[in-house]
Amino acid sequence: MTVQPAALRHPEKAHKPDTPVLRKPDWIRAKAPTAPEVAATRSLMRELKLNTVCEEAACPNLGECWKQKHATVMILGAVCTRACAFCNVATGKPMGVDMSEPAHVAEAVGKLGLHHVVITSVDRDDLPDGGAKQFVRTIEEIRKASPSTTVEILTPDFLRKPGAIEAVVAAKPDVYNHNLETVPRLYPSIRPGARYFASLQLLARVRELDPAIFTKSGLMVGLGEETVELMQVMDDLRVADVDFLTLGQYLQPTRKHAAVARFLPPDEFETLKTIGLSKGFLQVASSPLTRSSHHAGEDFARLKAARLARLAAQSPAGENAGS
Repeated sequence: MTVQPAALRHPEKAHKPDTPVLRKPDWIRAKAPTAPEVAATRSLMRELKLNTVCEEAACPNLGECWKQKHATVMILGAVCTRACAFCNVATGKPMGVDMSEPAHVAEAVGKLGLHHVVITSVDRDDLPDGGAKQFVRTIEEIRKASPSTTVEILTPDFLRKPGAIEAVVAAKPDVYNHNLETVPRLYPSIRPGARYFASLQLLARVRELDPAIFTKSGLMVGLGEETVELMQVMDDLRVADVDFLTLGQYLQPTRKHAAVARFLPPDEFETLKTIGLSKGFLQVASSPLTRSSHHAGEDFARLKAARLARLAAQSPAGENAGS
């Protein structure tokens, strides 16, 4: 696939001055996407006219994931109505909603033989429901075509879209992910179209509506946040009873995007994981190349096991067994 220059993909950023690009350290090494399965997965996506966040967001794990035929489908087009400073997805005026897209996603899930699939989308502030109905249709089509496949969704914030969260939760995804992305102090410069507490409230609302659905959120690090700020965000997520936290290194897509303030070494990611687990998350994935959907299937199995273990420990029988 030909990668367009930043000025073409992001016309809203064309006037911005270049930011420095730091040299990546030795511990950040992504596998080149050269396996035959990668080409086959790309061909299938093109055949079904589907977009993937793996490609659009320039994910460093594409080679590893696609070798295992694990692609994260991005519904509702490839053009976002927001202009976040960290994101490589194109910004502009999106096209209309493709009503055949949910069926095509379900077909891709079947052809790839996925036991667990992650569905995400661009922000669609132009739609009355923010794209919630398309998430519902996609979940329903996957359930019909591949009943045993577990479904994880990564939605936008549905800001000022009444009823959108409720509609998606009613479709009963197995995991509901919504990323906070960064600490509240950095929202004006990094995620200007979003609101930190609105995102927190979304996650809390999902838990309130259906406690059986696992909730998940992710943060990028290396944007200039302080460790104490990260710990406060962890506390906020635990107040919202979020189950799973992902932490990964921010990697600058182009010179027109936010600069990397620093690269955190692997031992700091391990420390953050330990802190997160001590705060009560069922699971924490923390490493330089951790991304929201990286190893999502394996993580879902661990997540279910962790919940069962916690419930067993909290039951009267568990308490007696430990006494």
